Amino acid sequence: MSDEPLKARVQTHTPAFLSRLEGWINRVAEGIIRHWLAIVNILFLVYVGLPLLAPVLMEVGAETPARVIYLVYRPACHQLPERSFFLFGPQATYSRDELPAEGPAASDNIFVRRRYIGDPQHGYKVAICERDVAIYGSMFLMGFLFALLRGRLPRLKARYLLLFVLPMVLDGFTQLVGLRESTWVLRVITGGLFGIGLVWFAYPYIEASMRETFRKTR
Repeated sequence: MSDEPLKARVQTHTPAFLSRLEGWINRVAEGIIRHWLAIVNILFLVYVGLPLLAPVLMEVGAETPARVIYLVYRPACHQLPERSFFLFGPQATYSRDELPAEGPAASDNIFVRRRYIGDPQHGYKVAICERDVAIYGSMFLMGFLFALLRGRLPRLKARYLLLFVLPMVLDGFTQLVGLRESTWVLRVITGGLFGIGLVWFAYPYIEASMRETFRKTR
């Protein structure tokens, strides 16, 4: 039996399929260009929301999905308990001396200590550290504010961006090399400033680029 009819059908339908595929890709690309800000804001909300959900899941007994969240975020954050917020315990933060004296929390090895996620007596830690909560939370909030003030928020000049970045760099570096120990207040303030400055600086340029791309595609 000849396969010529089959080849003819393939040749006939392939251009139509490619045309539909191209149209679908163009619609998706146009949607991303038009709604990039909403997409990014949702991504940041999810990114900072899941770590906050992890201790909630632990508290209600859903340990498996909670531990999956801790595991997924482990490559992105040190997750040290003494630098993380806790929920459902008597305190929101703990120093190393206030953590359990036995088990992973007492280890001098940070890769062991990070595995401590809490217990009923202390509550359960958020799956990212205090500074990361401040960074990504402020990026979401600033992105939401940018959406409300779209076109009315002046661009942040590069030289002023340093005012938002340097506090976190100094706080983190001096803590890293052992010159001093930061506090949760400083981590939140410096992380929040960094997130606000980054969004304020970058988003107006992204917005202008997306508008120009959309104009060229019309």
